[in-house]
Amino acid sequence: MEERFFDTFIHCYFIAFGVIIGGAIIGSIAAFAVGDAPVSSITRIANNLRIWAIVAAIGGTFDAIENFQKGLLDGSTFDLFKQVLLILSAMGGVKSATLLLEWLIQGEIS
Repeated sequence: MEERFFDTFIHCYFIAFGVIIGGAIIGSIAAFAVGDAPVSSITRIANNLRIWAIVAAIGGTFDAIENFQKGLLDGSTFDLFKQVLLILSAMGGVKSATLLLEWLIQGEIS
């Protein structure tokens, strides 16, 4: 049974959000354990995880490419539109997570 689009849309947002928050926090704990500065590690890790959070949220790159192919070559523009919305949802989750981390560490993640 296929998941409904709105459910998938919400899942993409929160998966991307969780990848950034979880990766940055756990990574900063590891940085603290080896003697590095945890706050600067949070910014570095969050910046490096952005694209991977989007890829993880949309379910991998192959599915996204397949849906784009369906939308462009088969004339199914609705599938293309849904895939673009899922990517935007994941990007929103990444942006929300980086804003939350910036607020918590009172610094800027560039």
